[in-house]
Amino acid sequence: MKFLDEAKIFIKSGDGGNGCVSFRREKYVEFGGPNGGDGGRGGDVVFEAVNGLNTLIDFRYRQHFKAKRGENGKGRDMTGAGGTDLIIKVPVGTEVLSEDRQEVIADLTEEGQQVTMAKGGDGGFGNARFKTSTNRAPRRCDPGWPGEEHWFWLRLKLIADAGLVGLPNAGKSTFLSAVSRARPKIGDYPFTTLHPNLGVVYFGGEEFVIADIPGLIEGAHEGHGLGDRFLGHVERCGVLLHLVDASQDDFLEAYKTVRTELAAYGRELHHKPEIVGLNKVDALTEEMREERKDALEDIAVGEVRLLSGVSGEGVQEVLAGLFEHIAKDREERAEDDQPRQNAWDLNWDAPEAPEDQLAPEMEPDSETSEP
Repeated sequence: MKFLDEAKIFIKSGDGGNGCVSFRREKYVEFGGPNGGDGGRGGDVVFEAVNGLNTLIDFRYRQHFKAKRGENGKGRDMTGAGGTDLIIKVPVGTEVLSEDRQEVIADLTEEGQQVTMAKGGDGGFGNARFKTSTNRAPRRCDPGWPGEEHWFWLRLKLIADAGLVGLPNAGKSTFLSAVSRARPKIGDYPFTTLHPNLGVVYFGGEEFVIADIPGLIEGAHEGHGLGDRFLGHVERCGVLLHLVDASQDDFLEAYKTVRTELAAYGRELHHKPEIVGLNKVDALTEEMREERKDALEDIAVGEVRLLSGVSGEGVQEVLAGLFEHIAKDREERAEDDQPRQNAWDLNWDAPEAPEDQLAPEMEPDSETSEP
């Protein structure tokens, strides 16, 4: 399955049904009066977060979504049926952004969470609504109100407890395959990983998810290499595992490069708890291990641990450190958790309809009647 984490879509809620002009025509009833019903309400457009999806690839082949309009009113005071709501299913972790990408309108982080992004138009009034003591035979009905139209950007941020960061060939994919059943592509050349991978880790009777993203290089925030757009997938992580290749001579510069890119990306990513893993230590002597660990501890913001994804050395200790931070993050999230129901609860004001789209009064050319 092709991985896609951004998509632009157009949504439109259903228009309201038109009102009806009708008069009661019945034998032996001298003054039947108006009995035209109202139009039905248009359907809403609702986003729903579901499990089983981990990409937005479906929105590459379909970008326009329109809910059903309400049915027109009928005689005998019958109101038209309301339009069916359109439910758009998206992966858990999807953000809904405004067309200019400057505002996050909704954030779907829980399975089953629903957000109403466009409300259907109200149905127009039938002529029975306009009956008064002085106007007993009104021939007026209103058209339905138009639905809302919006362009939105969908951005997927994978839900993971821990994130792997580092330069290309730092051993991130090897580590992920060693601690989980994930089987990412592994090679002895840079940029083997071209899209994020997830792996479920079982540790101490618990489980947590690790996200492996493509490697960063110097200038990634300026678009060099694969850029830094995949860093969004580790924004929700409770802890970062920063892997550094211990076998390279400029390992200190490698660490500084990634830290610089995290700071340039922003969104408080460089302030997240971090464990620095000096990887591939199986290729070093004991003396070189200690020297490089001490040198890295002088500049690292997190604790430094020695490990090897190939031999398994130090892997369990790193997992224990990760889970300690993850457990703490889960407790904090549980305390601050406040479910959000729809976009209107997020204080988001939908753009008002232009005046030329407002429902005008309508005088029908001919009236309908019931036998």
